[in-house]
Parts: sequence; C-alpha cells; structure tokens
Amino acid sequence: MDCVFERLAPEHRAPVMEIFNHYVANSFAAYPETPLPAPAFDMFLKMTEGYPAYAVKVEGRVVGFGMLRAWHPLPVFARAAEITYFLHPDFCRQGLGAALLQRLVAEARQKGITTILASVSALNEGSLSFHRKHGFVECGRFRSVGRKKGRDLDVVWLQLMTGAA
Repeated sequence: MDCVFERLAPEHRAPVMEIFNHYVANSFAAYPETPLPAPAFDMFLKMTEGYPAYAVKVEGRVVGFGMLRAWHPLPVFARAAEITYFLHPDFCRQGLGAALLQRLVAEARQKGITTILASVSALNEGSLSFHRKHGFVECGRFRSVGRKKGRDLDVVWLQLMTGAA
C-alpha cells in the first residue's frame, strides 16, 4: 500500500488523537485508562523534539503515526530511544507498520541511535508478535505494574539494536 510520511505537526492533531484514543478505549495497546483530550497531542510534539516523528497518510488521510523519543533524559543514554506507533485498525496488516518502523529505524541510525526500545503490554500479543517479527528481542519485563480494565498487566520491554556506530 502506498503511503506518505509527513513530519508530525499540529494539523495532524485530530486524526492522531482519534487513532490513539481508539486504542485507549478498545485495547491494552495504549496505557491510559480513559481517552486523552486533544491538547495531549502537544505532549507528543514536545517529547519528539529532535527525533523523527511522522503521520502516515494514505490517499491524503492520516491513518497512523509513529515516533521516537528520548528513552532517558541524561546525555549518557542519548544512543537509546523509545518507539511508539499506532495505525488506524482498518490499515493494520497491510505493510504500513513495517514501512513506518523501517523509516524510523533508518533515521535512528543516522542520529547515532544504537538501541530502540519498545514498551508493550503483555496483553497486546499482536504488538509483541510484530516487534519480534521485526528483530526486537525481549530485554525486560515488569510484572503486574499496570492495571487497566480491571486486569493486571505486565509491561514487556523489547530492544532492537540498530547497528549504528
């Protein structure tokens, strides 16, 4: 499927928040218990300053977004970034997630990022499978640290070594 990546910007606010809040309300993929208000998008923009962050568009419509951000604020950890991405459910399993991941990894390498970390709910088997399929390996698990929809959840940390020097 042909897609266009646009640098995440204020004009993407409404569709990005709609996609994110779909996962908040209907899954364990996004951690908040209740939908976030539109101004939360500003937090996404702030977190991604200096990092690649994109809206994914198909035929002019925003159908997803993805971003890297600092994993830790101290400069000693500057080679590690955390990744987040979500696609509209109608556009999953069509290669867009893989294309977005490939784009973010390529730009991470250019920035000298050697490690990409993903925080995934253990109840989100689809995301765990996606990450493993694309070379991420489990590097940690925090047991029962979250509770959403009345269920305890583990947070699984997955790591991809980018090969950047």
